[in-house]
Amino acid sequence: MGTFTKIRRMLRGEVSVRTAALETLRRIRSSLARRRERAKLPQFDRQPARLSAEFSLRSPSELLAHFRSRNNPEFFPGFAAGAQQTAALQQELFPEETTALINQAKRIANEHCWTLLGWSEKCFGVGEIDWNLDPLSGFDWPLAHHADINLTRNDGSDVRVVWELNRLAHLITLGRAYAVTDNQRFSAEIFRQLASWREQNPVGRGVNWNCAMEVALRSINLLAAFELFLRAPQMNEAELAELLRIFDQHGAHIRRNLEFSHIATSNHYLADVTGLLWLGMMLPELAAAAEWREFGLQELLSEMDKQILADGADYEASTGYHRLKLELFLYSFVLCHINAIDIDQRYWDKLRRMIEYVRAYLRPDGRAPLIGDTDSGQAFPMVRHAGDDHAYVLALGAAIFREPHFKIRGLRAPEELLWILGEQGVSDYQALPDGEPAQSQAFPAAGTYILRQDDLYLLFNASGSGVCGRGSHGHNDALTIEVSACGTAFIVDPGSYVYTADLHERHRFRSTAYHSTVEVDGIEQNTTDEQVPFIIGNEAEPRLISWESGPETDVAIAEHTGYQRLSHPLTHRRTVRFEKPKRFWVIEDELSGAGAHDLSFRFHFASGLKIKVRPDGIVEVCDKMSGARLLIVASGIGVQAGLEERFSSRDYGAKASSVSVCWAVHAAVPFTAQFVVVPVGSDDDESERLGLSRPINFGKADQVG
Repeated sequence: MGTFTKIRRMLRGEVSVRTAALETLRRIRSSLARRRERAKLPQFDRQPARLSAEFSLRSPSELLAHFRSRNNPEFFPGFAAGAQQTAALQQELFPEETTALINQAKRIANEHCWTLLGWSEKCFGVGEIDWNLDPLSGFDWPLAHHADINLTRNDGSDVRVVWELNRLAHLITLGRAYAVTDNQRFSAEIFRQLASWREQNPVGRGVNWNCAMEVALRSINLLAAFELFLRAPQMNEAELAELLRIFDQHGAHIRRNLEFSHIATSNHYLADVTGLLWLGMMLPELAAAAEWREFGLQELLSEMDKQILADGADYEASTGYHRLKLELFLYSFVLCHINAIDIDQRYWDKLRRMIEYVRAYLRPDGRAPLIGDTDSGQAFPMVRHAGDDHAYVLALGAAIFREPHFKIRGLRAPEELLWILGEQGVSDYQALPDGEPAQSQAFPAAGTYILRQDDLYLLFNASGSGVCGRGSHGHNDALTIEVSACGTAFIVDPGSYVYTADLHERHRFRSTAYHSTVEVDGIEQNTTDEQVPFIIGNEAEPRLISWESGPETDVAIAEHTGYQRLSHPLTHRRTVRFEKPKRFWVIEDELSGAGAHDLSFRFHFASGLKIKVRPDGIVEVCDKMSGARLLIVASGIGVQAGLEERFSSRDYGAKASSVSVCWAVHAAVPFTAQFVVVPVGSDDDESERLGLSRPINFGKADQVG
């Protein structure tokens, strides 16, 4: 990549001259620091844990006795030393989950098999695990200096999958199973795997040291495993010394390789500082602990100010990364509270707004719309959740804030309640009454508008590309919608599927044509490059025109300017109107400007539905299981709708066949098209439901001819 191209990409979005100068200086210093690091890697790899003055004088046996008897700092209550109560409650409250937990642990310990993200169970051989081998492509990542490794190969290899393997979250599964069963087969396996991991991953070399975020998330998971196996028979003086060395090396590596930028920070830097905070808080015996803890907390709160918008949403324009950041903040705040580290009330208030955002955007089925990117990442995956499963975080929020609104009726309490908040957290949650159903709500800073009542739900997305115009995880989804009704998700965002494993698929899943909006002349709303998977332009800049919400009607109007760069520029304005008593929505698309254009009006449906265009021109979408249907009546277009093959992804690495409906027309602008979206329950009369929609002014024609 040429120097000019690098500078242009660095300076995209709103960047002042001073900020650009600071960033240039930072990059020069970072380059020099990495040169020094290269020369010292052998020293870093051999170096034992750097203990504080008090603990460096203790013998190995005294150090082991100290760790086994210490009462401070405290980890989460469910992980507490000798957590017999947790084990009993786990089996009492979650009998089916406990059986699954033990079976998972057996598969891990006996056959080295477990699930990675959205892929089915992967097995890594009964012998020693190859921690640098891509389980999808078979590519063996080299042990080069971490900064020299090219992550985007476009040959089927996926560094995200290797990173997930090396976050070592499966060790928490072994640890929880050990706590429940006292089976030493599980405790012995963790030490075997850690020894092999350490042998294959010398400090600073290889893909597993490439990204400080990955080092930080691995540190968090290892701290939890450490708590669970601290009193196992296999924990001796030598094993403790090796674990402390690993922790110290991880913290030092994060500190040397922080993913900070003066221009913009993201979930990566947030994870970096969270890892430092946890290491510093939970291992005060390390010489650098106090500095890590103070720096980590300071930066964690600073990033909350920077990355979380006023209405509680993540500024990266992604619900998937909102979940990740919410976990990072929520777990860190709880851990700080347990250890008497004060956090100002305004940050707790912002955390509450983050949870409120989740409560608002969850569909009636309890699943999340996958707006923008999602890699299914979790900060502390004690239990693995699919990319669109965000409801478990609400339960924690309900117990922490004692807020009934966060307790969704009919949703089972998650295991995290017990392990993160202990028996008291479970009691607090159970004492809460079920919350009332969510209502229509606007999040103007995020550009998210939810028009809902009872079992009807529509999300209107008027968010930008994210990160103040420097989007990396946003999609070309300006003015797109999601629709759920009668217990079925009908119109959905397609998700992300994969990142670097397949750049073409990555490009398709974030394209305008894969979203429920209007495509003009076959171009993207914001510029993208298939070969550059984490950069997206900011030409669309959606803006709200009007938002009104009342007992009878909700109306949201927004527009974007992504097509102003055409030779004949135009603007897309979309109006969404929700008629609550009549139970339908009206969507009006206005395209203003000049010239003739190819216009494509699309709605992307969830997988597993039956879709057809009827002879009367009405699009009928049917849930074969429940019998619920969604009817879409178009007017003003004058062409028959067509069906297009698509895919949808609910979890990173998994995709299923789905369908989009498209009305494609070549027409002069100004041009207006309208769509009435009518849910029909299994017991509803279709003619009556369609008759209710007739009072809307359809304009040129009543339906497609």
